[in-house]
Amino acid sequence: MLPSVPDQLLKYWQEEGWCEYANGLFFTVDPDDYEDLVDEWLADTGLDEIDAFHVIARSAFGGLYLCGEKTGRSVTIDCAVNMISALEHELKEKTKEDLDFSIRCFFAFSDPDRFEMEDENGQPLFERARSKLGPLEPHEIYGFEPAIVLGGKILLENLVKVNANVHLTILRQFAEPELPFAGIDIEKLLDS
Repeated sequence: MLPSVPDQLLKYWQEEGWCEYANGLFFTVDPDDYEDLVDEWLADTGLDEIDAFHVIARSAFGGLYLCGEKTGRSVTIDCAVNMISALEHELKEKTKEDLDFSIRCFFAFSDPDRFEMEDENGQPLFERARSKLGPLEPHEIYGFEPAIVLGGKILLENLVKVNANVHLTILRQFAEPELPFAGIDIEKLLDS
């Protein structure tokens, strides 16, 4: 069963389905496939008190792009580097029109560079990973071994193809994610 998401997102899914773009750099996904991951990654962040979030897209490197039922496209989990990003002004309840607008903006302004990762020397990794490891299946991502959170380096030779759900679950178990939004007053947002 589909979660409660903006009508604009449902329209895109109806027209395009869940598929890959830019040779697998970016995927639109079935939120049900990522429900447990969202619960694990958002646990103890306070974000789960603000809204019910659903993964609507992911990158080839395990970046998860979340849409809130009340806040729209407002949270990103960058699993590879163990970080959850959100902006306070985006975490407010939106009108139906603003929810649709957040989805249109996400897809309209999604430059492929947004989903790319650069290695330790500032060089893009995706095309080199695809050439070395082959294209990704819908359930796969390129993961770093050893994991970055465990001191692994962002290098092509450290990338392997992995099952997205298994790898991202394991990454979450290594450490609490960094929360650059830690200064956000969750209680204030809950009261508004």
